[in-house]
Amino acid sequence: MSEQGLFSQAIKIRWSDLDPNGHVRHSVYYDFGAQLRTELFIERGIRVEDMGRLGVGPVLFEEKATFIKELHFGDQLIMNGSLLGLRKDYSRFAFRHEIWRGETLCAKVEVLGAWIDLKARKLTIPPSELLDKLSNLPRHSEFQWLD
Repeated sequence: MSEQGLFSQAIKIRWSDLDPNGHVRHSVYYDFGAQLRTELFIERGIRVEDMGRLGVGPVLFEEKATFIKELHFGDQLIMNGSLLGLRKDYSRFAFRHEIWRGETLCAKVEVLGAWIDLKARKLTIPPSELLDKLSNLPRHSEFQWLD
């Protein structure tokens, strides 16, 4: 299945996640990724309130989903997430999320983003209070430092 040490959670397909064809709507995959990243941050001590207090937040430039196998209502699914890339100053990041049904990889969602100063509305380097926590996020086996 997935690699050791990645952050993983069970996910459930809800009735409202389906389109008229009975397929999981494409936007749901992105919602799953956003929720998993939030849970990963919280688990590593980066709460939404902390980001607000520090005046920073994550923003995304790109989201890409690759659909490999169809998901079905009632499937037992696991989604994992890890850093795919990071700038050495931590100002930019890339995550990969994978949805697994048992040993079968069903979908991948990759995001590319940065940190924004919430007052200045400009991209920034995260404050030192977050750097230690960010440096300990799980890294994918294909992790690379970003330019």
